[in-house]
Amino acid sequence: MKLIWLLIFFGVLIWSGTEPKDSFTWQLEVAPAILAIIILAITYKHFRLTPMLYTLILMHCIVLMIGGHYTYAEVPGFEGFFGSDHNSYDKLGHFFQGFVPALVIREIILRKKILIQSTVWLNFMTLCIILAISAFYELIAWWLALVVPSDAIYFLGTESHQWKAQSDIAMAIVGYAVAVLLLSKAHSYQIDQIEEF
Repeated sequence: MKLIWLLIFFGVLIWSGTEPKDSFTWQLEVAPAILAIIILAITYKHFRLTPMLYTLILMHCIVLMIGGHYTYAEVPGFEGFFGSDHNSYDKLGHFFQGFVPALVIREIILRKKILIQSTVWLNFMTLCIILAISAFYELIAWWLALVVPSDAIYFLGTESHQWKAQSDIAMAIVGYAVAVLLLSKAHSYQIDQIEEF
């Protein structure tokens, strides 16, 4: 399983880095995936995650690498979704920005036995952290636009959408909600299986 995960990750990474639309954007978009694999490698022996979470993290990394290759505004096949004139791949990316981290946060809180008394508080704290991550990501995009405005156009991918930052954060909230509503039970089961060993 680990070997297949690594083969897929590095295969997509190599493809993604081969003649990307914009090299600077590729570096920015793929950096979180590279950081993720470094963290996963460091923590693998001491804090192994659930199989579900490893699979979802890989999916999130693939979303990042595809976005890095084409730029989020120009990924083929995502034009015209939801009645929009804009490419919707960016929305998929922000959905995953809430979807996968929600389960990462949930797993850390549950397995480290951080004192949270109820599922309601667990979900609320997870949502707060998702909002913080999403808002901080939008701040990074804004800072980048201030520092290197000519190179930030593909990374920002605003496509003349004045409410893009807000709608991106809203998509992260949707991702969080889908993860918590649909996967919490299966995720908790896998956490219990890990803790039995």
